[in-house]
Amino acid sequence: MALLVVAQVFCRYILNSSLFWSEELARYMLVWLSFIGATVAYYRGLHPGVDIVTSRLPLSGQKIAGQLVHLITMAVALVMLIAGSRFAWFIRLQISPALSIPKWIILMIIPLSGGVLFMYALSFLLDQDRGKD
Repeated sequence: MALLVVAQVFCRYILNSSLFWSEELARYMLVWLSFIGATVAYYRGLHPGVDIVTSRLPLSGQKIAGQLVHLITMAVALVMLIAGSRFAWFIRLQISPALSIPKWIILMIIPLSGGVLFMYALSFLLDQDRGKD
C-alpha cells in the first residue's frame, strides 16, 4: 500500500500523469489491512486493553473479567458477521468507480474478519475454561 501511494505521488508530481485507480486501491487495501490487523492483534493478545481495575481483582475476578472480554468480543464479531453480510448483499450490484470490481468483494472483509474473530474468541474462552492461558 505504501509503495502504491509513493508510485501515485511520483506519477502525479514528477511525470505529471495520475494513476486514476491507485487512490481507490490504496483505500481498499487500508480497509482490508485494518480488519485483518484487528483479528491478528486479538489472536496475538496485542489488542489495547485497560487493566487498571482487573489487575487489582483477585484471580477469580480476573478470570471472570477475561471471560467477559471474550464474550463481548464474540458479540461484536457476530454483529460484524451478520451486519457485514447483510451490507455486502445490499451493495452486491454496485461497482467501484476506478477499479470496476464489485463492491461486495471489497466489503466481504467485514463478515470474514468477524467470523475469524468469533472463532478466536470462542477458542480463547474454551481454553480459559480448561485452565489454559
